[in-house]
Amino acid sequence: MTPRAGGTGGAPLDAEGRAIARAARMRRGMYILPSLFTAGSIGAGYFAITQTIDSLTAGGNVGGAKNLDWAAMAICFAIPFDALDGRIARMMNTTSEFGKELDSLADVITFGVAPCLLAWVWGFHSLPDTMNPELRRTILQIGSFVCFLYLLCGASRLARFNSSNNAQPRNPGRLDRKYFVGMPIPAAAGMIASTVHFCYGYAFPDRFWWLSVIWLAMVALLGFLMVSTWRFWSGKEINFSRRQPFQLLAVLAIVLFVLIRYSSGALFFVALVYMFSGIWARAAYSWSRRRRHSPEPEEIPHRTAPAFTESFLQQSPDVKEPDHELWHRGHTTLTEHPYAHESQQEYRAENDRDPRPDDY
Repeated sequence: MTPRAGGTGGAPLDAEGRAIARAARMRRGMYILPSLFTAGSIGAGYFAITQTIDSLTAGGNVGGAKNLDWAAMAICFAIPFDALDGRIARMMNTTSEFGKELDSLADVITFGVAPCLLAWVWGFHSLPDTMNPELRRTILQIGSFVCFLYLLCGASRLARFNSSNNAQPRNPGRLDRKYFVGMPIPAAAGMIASTVHFCYGYAFPDRFWWLSVIWLAMVALLGFLMVSTWRFWSGKEINFSRRQPFQLLAVLAIVLFVLIRYSSGALFFVALVYMFSGIWARAAYSWSRRRRHSPEPEEIPHRTAPAFTESFLQQSPDVKEPDHELWHRGHTTLTEHPYAHESQQEYRAENDRDPRPDDY
């Protein structure tokens, strides 16, 4: 039976109509694929939140550290999902406002709430009870406020990213590369999660409680970097749809093996380098700009002999008058010179002779 467009009474579909209908069905299906990656990112964030809460009720330090380590790894695992959903949507030309808003909400949950709670529990709530109670309470209160600021800065960063159109950093970089304006929230969350994973979820020892102050400063720094206008490399100029050398597959396999086998150290190193890359780029730009705008030392003009003589005559008194003291002194010196009675040639020859003891 020949297929028809509107049931049995419609006109039969030709080959072009069937191709359009099949493309429409495929397009509806392709919208699901990037949304699945976004859903996986939300699931990883939800798992991280539950594991962080379970660490508060886990018995013993080992049990709580295991839960915190699982939470940190879940956040790190969500970063590739967040990077792939947008790239897949752009490659398949399936970007939409719905996917954009869903991705932002997923980022707030996975890279905002989950690392904020993880940073508070691991860095401040797990402080030893043996330290000064007043000091512990003060650090805990300040840490709670700083973690809230981190969450607020992350949400503001996402809102600015969605509302801005082709935003440019204050320190522009190379024209052939694309940059984020401010540190992206997945990278900030990765810095927190990789630090916890680097310590395998174990809290600070009793004698190293002061490390919580450094942790406090780092969380505050991450919040500042997110709302800053400094440039961070985005990697969007890398096009995986083009032909690549086959050796790249071996390189990617080695990188993936290192990240999985030595995840605690490798992830922490990558996150630390990425964070300081933005700081270094801003410092280098400020230094080069200050060097370009610094006033150059004034060059002293080269003065020829006539110009110098004219300047000297303008600034010095007129010594050509016979009544002037300088003229009288010079005339007396010349007339009383021991060789004044000789001719100029004899005087020059006498001066050119070798020095003798009688001359001294």
